[in-house]
Amino acid sequence: MNPQISIVIPVYNKDKCIEDTLKSIFSQTFTAYEIIIINDGSTDASEVEILKFQSEKIKYFKTENRGVSQARNLGIDKATGTYIAFLDADDIWFPNHLQNLVALVNNYPNCGIYATNYEFYFNENKIIKPKFKDIPAENWQGIVVDYFISSLEYHLVWTSAALIPKAIFATVGNFDEKITLGAGEDTDLWMRIALRYKIAFTTVVSAQYIMESSSKISSINTKKRTFPKLDKFKKEEKNNPSLHKFLNVQRTIYALKHKLVNDIDKFKFYYSEIDQKLLDFKTKILLKMPNSFLILLYNGMRKIKNSSFYFYLYTNIIKK
Repeated sequence: MNPQISIVIPVYNKDKCIEDTLKSIFSQTFTAYEIIIINDGSTDASEVEILKFQSEKIKYFKTENRGVSQARNLGIDKATGTYIAFLDADDIWFPNHLQNLVALVNNYPNCGIYATNYEFYFNENKIIKPKFKDIPAENWQGIVVDYFISSLEYHLVWTSAALIPKAIFATVGNFDEKITLGAGEDTDLWMRIALRYKIAFTTVVSAQYIMESSSKISSINTKKRTFPKLDKFKKEEKNNPSLHKFLNVQRTIYALKHKLVNDIDKFKFYYSEIDQKLLDFKTKILLKMPNSFLILLYNGMRKIKNSSFYFYLYTNIIKK
């Protein structure tokens, strides 16, 4: 009998993290799953750590380094489950995570995405739990009324907390492989799904985004990355004010990221598409600020780990 859930894990140089990630899977209360591990050309000891786990649930594939989108797409192709769960190799699930997702599937059939809430883990003294517009803060589950409005500050759907019926990929496509180095391939896919299908969500936190495991919100590799141009959504955007607001946030984020690394051409590309009427005053200042000042401000706030600016490229880019 095929497993109900296929867990797809792309791995690139995560030898310090992958053990804890896999242990969090094997601690799940729901056990009808298989694990599809795609070693995306790791050059560290990731393979050694993976092979320590001797389990018939694991299907291990090793490829040359082609990027996270290609790795996830290969995992989808190799999966035999009815549903696909994604887990990055440096994140953690709580023991009830899959059980929570299965409950959503049972309670709200025929959705395009099932997702739980999650938390950003910096250290034991600093854990941030996102809250979403028009979603009750505690003990709620149901069909999301407006995915785009609820995702304006924090993304309602986070990759390591999402479950997708495998059949969905046949209608909306897989992760866009033109988007590279984790520059928004997941956001692009969730948008495509949200435009066609319902999304079921629970506010129960059962996944953990480990912030200190790598430079996850660093702009170090911005110049090497290819971000979504968002043109594919222009037709829908004209008749969908919520999508327009959401895309405005994404364009602003991408513009600021490129400004931080002095990539002026790409900054101008995204900046030219921004609807200034939807921006708050602070964001307008950041966009107009000289590059050198923006870098000093950003690096200074990161040093003292001021969460209000630490997440500024992801939150508060909208007029309140």
